[in-house]
Formats: sequence, structure tokens, C-alpha cells
Amino acid sequence: MSVNFGPGFHATSGQQVDRSAYERYLGRWSRLFVPKVLAAAEIAVAHRVLDVATGTGEVAAMALSRVGRAGRVVGADISVAMLAAAHSRLADPRFQPVAADGQALPFADATFDSVICHLGLMFFPDPARGLKELRRVLRRGRRAALCVISTAERAPMWGVLAEALARYLPDQREVLHLSFALGNARHFEGLFLSAGFRDIIVTREARECRFESFDDYWGPIECGAGSLPLAYRALPETTRRAVREEVRMRLSDFESEGRLVMTVEMLLGAGRV
Repeated sequence: MSVNFGPGFHATSGQQVDRSAYERYLGRWSRLFVPKVLAAAEIAVAHRVLDVATGTGEVAAMALSRVGRAGRVVGADISVAMLAAAHSRLADPRFQPVAADGQALPFADATFDSVICHLGLMFFPDPARGLKELRRVLRRGRRAALCVISTAERAPMWGVLAEALARYLPDQREVLHLSFALGNARHFEGLFLSAGFRDIIVTREARECRFESFDDYWGPIECGAGSLPLAYRALPETTRRAVREEVRMRLSDFESEGRLVMTVEMLLGAGRV
């Protein structure tokens, strides 16, 4: 069985992104780490910022609040559907959406004061090449900051789902686990080194989030918002029910008074040109 992930893996080509579902699936977690990413990139007033894999524009929105009236944020994404969602969200002349491959950015050398990439690099076919591109477009002395998901075990809300789906989509196992492809801190740091960054820092960051119920957690997955939900929606209905039940049982370990209480760990890496 094949899954039409589309460019960037999170949105099907030719279809609109359900921004609300996507943010309930991923955004409720990712936003907890954005302030650290922006601080690590040393974003300041009047900066020209590049947000690679901008998605629905949540990180770009927070970056806009830091650059002031004279600043600019360019949101680059390989998915046109994601860019459309970001553009509809950010009706701000300081935000410029650009359809672009993160491994071949359409910008001149040393164009930006800060570069960020939040939960995107692990989906690049060649993350090392992507980091070299981020360095190329960054001005001398400036910083890039990237955030990636840690291991599947340290991100159970996605790791458990990926493992359950892989049993029914064995040919897609590698794609289903791309979220955790850069979860090794030493390897992540090595990518910065090989790209030519200096003053490199890689830290582990953990945050807790609560769901009111399993249904609260599962709702956006049913909508097919994100790479794993897209794979889930491609399954026959009977198989979807089996996946849901397996995930529900495995996540019952995180139940507390009817709620799901889980912690996710991410790696935050930053380096200077």
C-alpha cells in the first residue's frame, strides 16, 4: 500500500491543509520549544530571518514579534499547501512565503541575519546538505538554530503511533520513522560540524503537555493532518480501528484521572557562521 505524503511529507499535494487539526496534532507541542529556538538564533529587532520548513507559520509568527517593524521573516517550505496555510495565517507585509527546497535555497550567500528550522531537518533527503545551505545564506557572525525530535521512546505521542502504523505499512517503515531520524545528539552535532558551523551547542529540551482525553489526542489524527495521520488515513477502515485500539492501549500508561499526560524530548542545535 502506498501513501501520498506529498512534498515535505505533511500535506497531500493539491489539497488544503487543515490548519486547526495540524496545530492540534503538532503545534500544541512544537510551540512549547519555539522561544528557545528563537533565542538560540539570536533574533533581534530589524533582523531579516529565514524560517526553513515554515509549515503553517507558527514559528514565523513568533519571529515577527521579535524583529519589529523594520524586520522581515521569509518562510520557506517545499509544500505549496503548507505555504498557503502560513500565508492565510500571517496577513503581514513583513512575512514573505517562498516555495523552496531547503537543500537548494533560492537566496544569495549571506542574505539573512538569523536562520531557523523547527522540526523540519529530519525530513530532508540529505540533512547535511540542508545544513550547508542554511549556513551559506547566513551572514558572517550570525547564528542558525534548529530543533528536531529526539527518539521515538522520548516522544511517545508520535513514537507509539509510528510503530503501530509500521506493522501495517512495512514498506513505509523508514518514512514513518523519519520524525526520529536525527534523535542522536552526537550525530546532530556532527552535522553542524560538517557544515562548517562554529560555537556549536546541542541541548536536550523536554516539555510536558496534557490531553483532556484519548479522543482529544486522537481527533486531529483522524483528520489526516501530518505525516503519520496521512499514513493512518490511507489504511482501510478496519485496519484504522485496529491501529487506534493499539495506540489507545499503549498510551494508557500515561493516563491520569482520565487525561493523557506525556512528555516529549527534542534536541536543540545552534551554530555560528
